[in-house]
Amino acid sequence: MATGQLFSRTTQALFYNYKQLPIQRMLDFDFLCGRETPSVAGIINPGAEGFQKLFFGQEEIAIPVHSTIEAACAAHPTADVFINFASYRSAAASSMSALKQPTIRVVAIIAEGVPESDTKQLIAYARSNNKVVIGPATVGGIQAGAFKIGDTAGTIDNIVHCKLYRPGSVGFVSKSGGMSNEMYNTIARVTDGIYEGIAIGGDVFPGSTLSDHILRFNNIPQVKMMVVLGELGGRDEYSLVEALKQGKVNKPVVAWVSGTCARLFKSEVQFGHAGAKSGGEMESAQAKNQALREAGAVVPTSYEALEATIKETFEQLVEEGKITPVKEVKPPQIPEDLNSAIKSGKVRAPTHIISTISDDRGEEPCYAGVPMSSIVEQGLGVGDVISLLWFKRSLPRYCTKFIEICIMLCADHGPCVSGAHNTIVTARAGKDLVSSLVSGLLTIGPRFGGAIDDAARYFKDAYDRGLTPYEFVESMKKKGIRVPGIGHRIKRGDNRDKRVELLQLFARTNFPSVKYMEYAVQVETYTLSKANNLVLNVDGAIGSLFLDLLAGSGLFTKQEIDEIVEIGYLNGLFVLARSIGLIGHTFDQKRLKQPLYRHPWEDVLYTK
Repeated sequence: MATGQLFSRTTQALFYNYKQLPIQRMLDFDFLCGRETPSVAGIINPGAEGFQKLFFGQEEIAIPVHSTIEAACAAHPTADVFINFASYRSAAASSMSALKQPTIRVVAIIAEGVPESDTKQLIAYARSNNKVVIGPATVGGIQAGAFKIGDTAGTIDNIVHCKLYRPGSVGFVSKSGGMSNEMYNTIARVTDGIYEGIAIGGDVFPGSTLSDHILRFNNIPQVKMMVVLGELGGRDEYSLVEALKQGKVNKPVVAWVSGTCARLFKSEVQFGHAGAKSGGEMESAQAKNQALREAGAVVPTSYEALEATIKETFEQLVEEGKITPVKEVKPPQIPEDLNSAIKSGKVRAPTHIISTISDDRGEEPCYAGVPMSSIVEQGLGVGDVISLLWFKRSLPRYCTKFIEICIMLCADHGPCVSGAHNTIVTARAGKDLVSSLVSGLLTIGPRFGGAIDDAARYFKDAYDRGLTPYEFVESMKKKGIRVPGIGHRIKRGDNRDKRVELLQLFARTNFPSVKYMEYAVQVETYTLSKANNLVLNVDGAIGSLFLDLLAGSGLFTKQEIDEIVEIGYLNGLFVLARSIGLIGHTFDQKRLKQPLYRHPWEDVLYTK
């Protein structure tokens, strides 16, 4: 168990199982306290990835969403608190996964109903690895002016009312989350407020005990006195009794164990929490209160007298010079959310688009953070701009040069291919440039242009699985799929495509590795043994070499490479390149003032 402060103004957390309201309340508390950075570093939502938009004061921010605990911890190594909003069915497993991450120090489990055997395993692991579990069945905890867990302390209005936006001098620990809110209010009325408050949860076996936190508070210089709210059932309070008797606590402790009314009932009584049930005499509220009083705690005669007892203890510490009450500060105004703002006539509107590649709000546009002036001054080319806007990073010069070569080689393929034909027909119909261009682009697909994407996918899959060219080609044949990137209407084994040769020469000269291209060449050798026109075409060459560019540059992870291929970046390269030619055909027809196109009758087979 930790021996001192758990949280600070820089503490960041990972939030498991996305819940919009408690996360937004955490961010609103951050803003209220004047934190510079949001306390929620990332969200873990199993099966989902991307970003979640939320507010940090007036500013809308995008918080990363990760599909696994491991990925989130790797992406946010400074986040050491895990806030678990999983249901009771999965809370134990996800909490254990979090505890096993080296970056996680504190785990808060909100769910009720976690099996006690699972909780015991979590407690044992946490204690043996010097980590802290808060809960299960907890609302969490709060360090005033610094950090709060989920819905702790309720609404912003309640937080302001309880003065939790700045630290006070009182450490508070309770089993009950609901009673914590009441006690924050009580303590704020009669002292300078809470420094840290923890609700350990109402289960029979809490991850951390009342005495665990009192001992922590005793080691925190800013905490001058402690308040404990226990309840009947269990024997947790007796560990605090022993700590007091052994002199481990040298600051005043005001304590009350609720449930004294249980003796009015003839049978065993359950008071809501799993652990709050009257058992033997030692577990009664009266016995615990008496034991705490005898051990040196300040125990009132009733709950109604608790507020006055806290006030008296605080004022005595002030009189003795042990507490200098903190000065009050005015917290900033939190903007209203949309639903409530509509009623009050105040609105903060969310954005509808997230962009990570460019920004034109400053003095000059930036591509992936690189100012436009820098791009021009460095003499960067189209390939460099593509690397910034598509890949969000600057690629080595040989990579950007290869991209430019691909664009040049694929810019046009004559007027007879389907894309150019559609563009020419549309331009001759008197349509504008954009309409003519789009008409041609809409024909791009698996049979025209899209083969680059498919070639990369199939070559990568076959190479990564270690298939021989024979196994690859024959498996494709059994599936009835033509090998993308292989075959040409004109070129043959003895009449190679010059474009393919140029690409291969450039790659062999400049690329660190050409393993995918060499695999494609081996496939070509096998397919040529079947037919002389089954040569590696330009689609296959670009597809395989693009894999070599991504893998050989060392700038992309395996996951990123898979994503690039899956999304269709290579098809984007063909679309970009062919747009140059299609625009040229549009201008050509306009310049030549060509009339409306009509297909000749003799080129149509009319059948009955």
